[in-house]
Amino acid sequence: MPAGPDFLAVDKRNAVVVDASGVAFELSGHSLEFRWPEIRSVHYQASPNGKALMVAVIHMDGRFFECVVEAKPRSRLQEWFPQLAQVLGHYRPMG
Repeated sequence: MPAGPDFLAVDKRNAVVVDASGVAFELSGHSLEFRWPEIRSVHYQASPNGKALMVAVIHMDGRFFECVVEAKPRSRLQEWFPQLAQVLGHYRPMG
């Protein structure tokens, strides 16, 4: 099976990776990995101050996990949104 697209957003403390295996968060040195079969949904938005990407994973059992990655420069946030949308659409087509 050929490798699909992947997404990476990283700052000094945190990171979000989305790839063929699922979604992974790096939170201040701690890793959380979610495989696609255990993910109910993935949501993302800009932080209220517009300086960070907020990604949330809703687990099949209803638990909620979130990772915030600071965008430096701030314009990087506008690059991340279409990339993340494309990668999520590849692995989790709506409908």
